[in-house]
Amino acid sequence: MKKAMTISYEVGNNLYLNLTNKCPCSCTFCIRNSADGAYGSDPLWLEHEPTITEIMEDIDKRDLAKYNEVVFCGYGEPTCRLDTVIAVAEELKERPSCPLLRINTNGLSDLINGRSTAESLCSVLDIISVSLNAGTKDEYMKVTRPKYPEAFEAMQKFTADCVKTGNAEVIMSVVDVIPQEQIDASRAIAEKIGAVLRVREFEE
Repeated sequence: MKKAMTISYEVGNNLYLNLTNKCPCSCTFCIRNSADGAYGSDPLWLEHEPTITEIMEDIDKRDLAKYNEVVFCGYGEPTCRLDTVIAVAEELKERPSCPLLRINTNGLSDLINGRSTAESLCSVLDIISVSLNAGTKDEYMKVTRPKYPEAFEAMQKFTADCVKTGNAEVIMSVVDVIPQEQIDASRAIAEKIGAVLRVREFEE
């Protein structure tokens, strides 16, 4: 019998949603380069992108009340399926047991979707966590390897737009494998935008 693909998976007290394997970046430290899953999950490579119905049916197998957060984050960039993220978030918000909703994103949603998207996302999500990855454009392009030449600027604009909505907590994150001067430069960017910087531990 073929194993079902992994749409949702648990990490600590949070439930993660794996909606797509598409991503416009090829980060040097991406866990996809060395593993099929994350944090002990089953493989996160999808046979197909799950429909909203499939996602909600998968979530219905879980006890939402036991989680601190539901996180849109899997083996791809969730804003590649912006409308699906918004639709699922709207459905979850209707539930009395809905925990906080967070998205882990590369911040390139505007480029991916060809329009400003901060308002749409911040209207349904509680926390926006943007992968800053580096404190300078040169280092960002080297580490993140995005397909868009203007990615560094677009990511910062998206983050600033999210802050301006006032509707969600906005975090920018870097991984602790980068040099201290890059972490310091990243903190300066986050402070200028009005976001909080989170330094994440690198997961092998």
